[in-house]
Parts: sequence; structure tokens; C-alpha cells
Amino acid sequence: MHSFRYRQGLLHCERASLEELASNYGTPLYVYSSQTILEHYRKLDLALADLDHEICFALKANSNISVLQLLAKEGSGFDIVSGGELYRVIRAGGDPRKCTFAGAGKTADEIAYALSVDVLSFNVESEQELIAINEIAGRLGKIAPVALRVNPDVAVETHKYISTGKAENKFGIGFERIPEVYRNAARLRNLRLCGIQTHIGSQITEVSPFAEVITKLLPLVASLQKDYGIEFFSIGGGIGIAYHDALQSGDQGWWKNHEPTFTIQEYADAILPILRGIPVRVLIEPGRYLVGNAGVLLTRVLYIKESPTKTFVIVDSGMNDLIRPALYQGYHEIVPVRESASEKKFTVDVVGPVCESGDFFAQGRELPAIRAGEVLALMSAGAYGFTMASNYNSRLLPAEILVTGADAQIVRRRQTYDDLISLEMG
Repeated sequence: MHSFRYRQGLLHCERASLEELASNYGTPLYVYSSQTILEHYRKLDLALADLDHEICFALKANSNISVLQLLAKEGSGFDIVSGGELYRVIRAGGDPRKCTFAGAGKTADEIAYALSVDVLSFNVESEQELIAINEIAGRLGKIAPVALRVNPDVAVETHKYISTGKAENKFGIGFERIPEVYRNAARLRNLRLCGIQTHIGSQITEVSPFAEVITKLLPLVASLQKDYGIEFFSIGGGIGIAYHDALQSGDQGWWKNHEPTFTIQEYADAILPILRGIPVRVLIEPGRYLVGNAGVLLTRVLYIKESPTKTFVIVDSGMNDLIRPALYQGYHEIVPVRESASEKKFTVDVVGPVCESGDFFAQGRELPAIRAGEVLALMSAGAYGFTMASNYNSRLLPAEILVTGADAQIVRRRQTYDDLISLEMG
């Protein structure tokens, strides 16, 4: 579900008009629904209630401090991949002792920082990383909690850039080598073997790969718990969301799904029978599922350009604000915030101002008649939107708004030209 609906012909986030937000705060503008984020968290938490479990939100999807505060107050843990993300969790009031630190390239400074605040675990991606963590912990007089990330060599149907569980991917340690690496790790004095972790990719739209990898790893989990007393099995994230939606008229909103996604109950029904009775706590690390459909990117139409072969809708947002379409052909539904009175569609390309041919949000898309000056909403932009934004072409980063009911709070102000060069010398 999500909380974006037309009300009296205007698209709203909860009870806040997106047209008014665009007018008041300018565009490009990210807008998030707190209700959607919390409902997704609670739905997942309830579906897993039969398990001893911990939800650790993956910050790489959306790291705005106000979003993190919402989740921290719900009791969420966090999956982090950098020292900066750990700093954000702490500033948001999150508990570092509920943070799993993932990533294949942790630096010495990041490891030391994480040890100083007692993170829950380092999800270790290589044998050399184990040695480095042991040495740093020894110098600091610490015992580092570690969980090896297993690469299970399980294929999933997703884009190659967000597939992480095959042998050719850079992530994790090969399944067959895990027992030997745990034996070696057990000899390192400043490590505590506290768990095992896996993650097979992002935007997975079928439940079977999750069940497959859990089934494959369960005997290993049981063996590690017996031999080393591990405390948790982290099954990663990757739950897919719907990006292709058919917009329906009226106050009932939309949600006619054209993608082979699954419900959270179907996800729970697939994995709970396998995990029930497991002797360790289960960690799950969702990102996109919690925030993806909770956000939109608002952009204003600058010009309509007719060429001999195409019609271009040129907007004030670009690939620097939302790179998913350019980076891995990510799809975002595009709708006018003022509902069209006509059902007639026109085939257009929606493009931005960045000096790249790859700067587009849609090509050959059928949209209602679009006029210069009106505002469009790029749906399902709450995950991997702002977190992947940049200043390419010296374009200013957009503002972010968090909506709760009718209240709209600015949670990141729009960048200024002074901000743009504030760290430079000259």
C-alpha cells in the first residue's frame, strides 16, 4: 500500500496536496509519507511475529535523519554500509548496538569507529577483512562481533547490478569455504563469532529464491550454532516492490499491480515454515520495501519540444536527482499532480536538463496531454532516489519533505549555490 491518492482532482500525500507542496517548496522535491513507512514496518514485523526476529532497515535505500527517527522510535535496528551511515543512525537516536555493518570495503577508521560504539556485528565479506578487524580490535582492547556473509550461489531474477548472491558477484565468501573460514576465525583472539549472514540481491519479485537460500543455509546455521554458539542468522533483504501501477480515478486511489510481486504474508508463508524452531534469532534487512513506495519526486515541466520523430517533455529534474532510470533502466510511473480530464494519451519522452543523452525518466511513455508549467510526480521514488543523488553539472540537491497527515515538514532544505562550493578552496 501507499498513501498517495487523488482527492478532488489533486494528487495528495496523505492529506497534503502535492501541488501545494511544489508551489511552497519548489521543485525538484522529494516527498515522503510517514504513514506508509510505518505501516510497511509494522506489517513486516507482525508477519514475522512467530519468530524471534529483528528488523534492520538498510540505510542505503533512504538515509534521511527524520526517516531514521521514525523507524528508531518503532524499535528498528539498522543495516549500515559506511561510517557515515553509522553516524546518521546515532544522530537520529538509533541504537548502534542494533546495527549490522555490511560492505566489502570497510576502512580501518570505519572499523575503529564501529567498535567504539559497540555495533551489533560486522558482516564480514573476506578473509583479509577478518584479519584486519581482529588487528584493529586488538589495538583498541576490544572483542569484535563478526558474522561471515555467505555467497550461496543462488540466482535471482533481477537486474545484474543489484544481484549479489551469485559466485561471480563481489559479495560474501563462497558457500563451500564457510566451515574452513569459521575455523580460522575462531583462532583469532579479538573476534567473537556471533552470527551468519546472506543477501542475494535487491528488487526480488518472487518468494522462491528466499526459501531456496534459507533452506540451503539452515544445516550450516545449525552446525555453526553448535560449534561456535552463534546468536543470529541474517537472511538479508531484497523484497521487491511494485513500480508499474495503473492510476485509477477517484478518491479510492490506485494499486492495480502489473508486476509479479508478492505480499508480505506470502513472503512470511514461504519462509516461516523453514525457519520455525531455528535455535538462533533471525535478522532481516529490508530497505526498498519499507520506503520505496513511500516517496515521490516532484518535478515541473519546463518545455514541450517537438522533433520530427519524438515529443520531449523537458522537466527541471534530472538524472542527478534520480539516477535509477539511467543506471539500470529503473521504471517509475509518471503522473500529473493535477488529474487529467481526458483519457487520451500521447507518446513522449520525459527528459531532464543534464547534458547527457542518458538523462531521461521515460522513453516512449504514454501520458496525458502535458503542458509547460505543470507538476509531475515520479512515483515509487522513496528508495535509492535522494541517497544516489549528486551535484553533477553543478546542479543543486533537492529539498526533502516528510508528510504526517496534513502536516508537511521540511526535513532537508534545498541546497544553495553557497552550499555547492562551501568545501572548496579558492
